[in-house]
Amino acid sequence: MDKQQLINAITPDIYQRLRQAVETGKWPDGSLLTQQQRDSSMQAVMMYQATHNVEADHMTIDTHGEMVFKSKRELQQQFKSEDDEIVRIKMNDDPK
Repeated sequence: MDKQQLINAITPDIYQRLRQAVETGKWPDGSLLTQQQRDSSMQAVMMYQATHNVEADHMTIDTHGEMVFKSKRELQQQFKSEDDEIVRIKMNDDPK
């Protein structure tokens, strides 16, 4: 199987499972990844992102194969809408 066939075989669900496994070091059933599995999974995740990731997270591989880093300000703008408000609640450890 060549690289493009591998990328085409990865569904969004498989991508999410591989990404979670790489991030946590565990498969969805809780078993640990070997170093070889982690390396291979990370490579598959990066290839998938490089092909399909039009809206990159704060640190991912974009469709041009470049690593993308977004600043805190860029992330805030991405998730901000005019109608959204942040609710702030003051928590007091000493109730009186």
